[in-house]
Amino acid sequence: MTTILLIGALGYAVLGLLLLIRIAKGPTAADRLCAADTLDLITATALVLYSLYCGRAIYLDIALIVAILGFISTVFISRYLEGRV
Repeated sequence: MTTILLIGALGYAVLGLLLLIRIAKGPTAADRLCAADTLDLITATALVLYSLYCGRAIYLDIALIVAILGFISTVFISRYLEGRV
């Protein structure tokens, strides 16, 4: 089980690096926003994996907060980009 979690964490790290590149080089603001939202979700999932690895439930609460804040920030930024502020 530990090997599977380690492989999953390594995959999430690679995906996170690719998303950071997309955030830095995104051709439009919408692409950057989409990459940032995906990075938020990957961070929340990585926290869930870490919670499984450590056996502590506090990381699940933190993952939930990260996911909620990521969703709220995505909604606000997309409304700003759309021009309905």
